[in-house]
Amino acid sequence: MTADLPPIATTALPDGERVPVLGQGTWKMGEDARRRDAEIAALRHGLDLGMTLIDTAEMYANGMSEVIVGEAIAGRRDEVFLVSKVLPSHASRFGTIRACEGSLRRLDTDVIDLYLLHWAGDEPLAETIEAFGRLQDEGKIRHWGVSNFDPGDCEALFALAGGDAAAANQVLYNPGRRGIEFDLLPWCQRRGLPVMAYSPIEQGRIARHPALAAVAQRHGATPAQIALAFVLRQPGVIAIPKAGSSAHVAENRAACALALDDADMAVLDRAFPPPARASALQML
Repeated sequence: MTADLPPIATTALPDGERVPVLGQGTWKMGEDARRRDAEIAALRHGLDLGMTLIDTAEMYANGMSEVIVGEAIAGRRDEVFLVSKVLPSHASRFGTIRACEGSLRRLDTDVIDLYLLHWAGDEPLAETIEAFGRLQDEGKIRHWGVSNFDPGDCEALFALAGGDAAAANQVLYNPGRRGIEFDLLPWCQRRGLPVMAYSPIEQGRIARHPALAAVAQRHGATPAQIALAFVLRQPGVIAIPKAGSSAHVAENRAACALALDDADMAVLDRAFPPPARASALQML
């Protein structure tokens, strides 16, 4: 842990377990073998800095992201809160079991801490929930949740037997993608359901916006750090930025030292107006 940085704050899962609000995403890791060593080093550096929540998925690089994560956490598994996801096309009663076992092999671990349905698909959700329960009973996952679920999807989930055991909903959220603030985020916050924000820097694109640059200049920070601080200001939200280098990891970690004030938010609200009505859930 870097001495001049504050500890990473935590938020509670529905059962009370606390997890860091700043983790590490791995979307697009494992796609280029030439980046393998740098990606593993970046994830390990993140662990050194206290970013112990790592998010991956069977879909990412056709499983190679999970392999990268498995190598990065080798010998350090006990430090990590590990998140992975099952594709909707695999999320039948038995397909979910097979998919999880494949992820466990690629991750070289016995258990996934949080296993998510990647998005709502055609397989009956009740079957997916049943499979998640079986995986928990077998000790292969500790918690389960969903991803890319809008308010209607969440209501349908919670109406099913066992659906209210969901531990998180992972969705797209950043200064330019604020739609969830109108309905989905308050819905989750009322129920104590953490929201995991993927692409909190819009894969780097939003960092070029002049409003973020202006706020960053006030704080002696980078625009990407301001985007992360924007996301982390919300109670119950976990940001999972991807970083392919140790330097980028350190930049992300330093965002925990930032607190946006009313003047900062006024600038950002003008550039990225908060939602005034419900809208379709955005996805990347």
